Amino acid sequence: MALAVPGSAALSSAARAADADAAVNGGFESGLSPWTCTAGTTVTSPVHSGSSALQATPQGSDNAQCAQTVSVRPNSQYTLAGWVRGSYVYLGASGTGTTDVSTWTQSAPDWQKLATTFTTGANTTKVTLYTHGWYGTGAYYADDVSLVGPGGGTTTQPPTVPTGLKTGTVTATSVGLSWTPVTGATGYAVYRDGVKVASPTGTSATVSGLNPSTAYSFQVTATNDAGESARSATVTATTPARSDGGGSTQLPAHALVGYLHASFANGSGYTRMADVPDSWDVIDLAFGEPTAVTSGDIRFNRCPVSECPNVESDADFQAAIKAKQAAGKKVLISIGGQNGQVQLTTTAARDAFVSSVSKIIDQYGLDGLDIDFEGHSLSLNTGDTDFKNPTTPVIVNLISALKTLKAKYGTKFVLTMAPETFFVQNGYQFYGSGKWGGQDPRCGAYLPVIHALRDDLTLLHVQDYNSGPIMGLDNQYHSMGGADFHIAMTDMLLTGFPVAGDAGNVFPPLRPDQVAIGMPASVNAGNGYVAPAEVTKTLDCLTKKTNCGSYATHGTWPALRGLMTWSVNWDRFAGWEFQRTFDSYFG
Repeated sequence: MALAVPGSAALSSAARAADADAAVNGGFESGLSPWTCTAGTTVTSPVHSGSSALQATPQGSDNAQCAQTVSVRPNSQYTLAGWVRGSYVYLGASGTGTTDVSTWTQSAPDWQKLATTFTTGANTTKVTLYTHGWYGTGAYYADDVSLVGPGGGTTTQPPTVPTGLKTGTVTATSVGLSWTPVTGATGYAVYRDGVKVASPTGTSATVSGLNPSTAYSFQVTATNDAGESARSATVTATTPARSDGGGSTQLPAHALVGYLHASFANGSGYTRMADVPDSWDVIDLAFGEPTAVTSGDIRFNRCPVSECPNVESDADFQAAIKAKQAAGKKVLISIGGQNGQVQLTTTAARDAFVSSVSKIIDQYGLDGLDIDFEGHSLSLNTGDTDFKNPTTPVIVNLISALKTLKAKYGTKFVLTMAPETFFVQNGYQFYGSGKWGGQDPRCGAYLPVIHALRDDLTLLHVQDYNSGPIMGLDNQYHSMGGADFHIAMTDMLLTGFPVAGDAGNVFPPLRPDQVAIGMPASVNAGNGYVAPAEVTKTLDCLTKKTNCGSYATHGTWPALRGLMTWSVNWDRFAGWEFQRTFDSYFG
């Protein structure tokens, strides 16, 4: 028999009365809000209770996580519970300030309850709840998620609307903003042309990554635990023209970029430098490759006669480069490619990279450098989650090397990059191994490099080919094969996007004159070929906002620089179809 403790029943009752469910929309009756899901939707069947439940489907590189951040009290105990169905379904909490917790089931053919408890740390006021499946194991379901414990605060109303919004310093690429403090606000949100771009805690912010000579509108809201206020009155600002030309005025208003197979032959055949038509404004010599993956020592070897019987002599090759340059063309060395893995893991490798690349540029009198790192060249170490302040050595050393080369050769140095979509646009959903681990550490790994070099970058031409489905800013997956894929991928670069869904960590847009669209020249060149009519639709939509399909762009960019293709050789093999499409469009 248990001994009765005087007052214990009353204390237990009082504790229960003080408890509350901190999870919002845990039954998914109001759609997904405020959950942030990588691949989720609501369904009406099966459900555990009510009329809706979560359905989320993991992919090969995505565990289909749904998460929300809630308010809690420090030094308090909470019980997290939820009902799930499916295989390998997880329920957990992070940011507890003590020991983060999770629970899971290997197989739940019918609804199964998961539950766990934790105690918050001495300074913990926010905790993130999450549920996810496992990679490639099929859809899972979740319903009636709850977090029961002491209420997270007494705030019941969102703050009032901020007033006094005004512009401060305006440059070619940024606008400073300030506003009057709002009583009861714990933070603010800044909107540019209706899109949230910053979440400052103070009453000022600088919105960067803007385009020169462009008009923008701005609003601000105030936030607290109870929600977000309505938006303030709008202020506008027009950025001035750049005084330095932005580094890409050396190119024509609309440029055609192509890779020339200079060090190897394949089914497309060898094309001599002198035989490249005048339509090509930037010619990337493919490829410079390292002596070893981590050496940083880059070598450029021209195709041997045994492999390329019609290869020209070194003297003729260099003379043809000079002739192209005299005609206003830019000739670059492209580093990497499919087989050229480059990992600058040490400062010694970084310095070897700078030295060896300089030798190639000087030997052939080239105009600059193209970074075509693929495969496992770039990845992010665990815990490296801020693209603006990377810590991973291969990232930090590459940035340092490129800045050194830019400083050495000056303002006329042409710097371009050709990442795959997985390393750039897929960063909208995932960044590195993620806050909870388990993701591909290469995802989004180009973003810190692009961001750090954005003021030195002449062109970014992402490879919109050999790509899996990528989620666009409409939160829909887009696949290769038509204009919509190119439109959605390019819109992300020109609009900017929150990295890994974090509205407080936005990758700023690039200038349109810094962006070209990468496409295969022919069906033989790579997966994702689109016919000339689809190329035209893409350009019409992005530069004129006509001929658009299902994807709604966030702007119109007549200054879009142009097109890139793999490759000059494959275009020649296909009768110069890609070149002719570019010439007929831009005249």
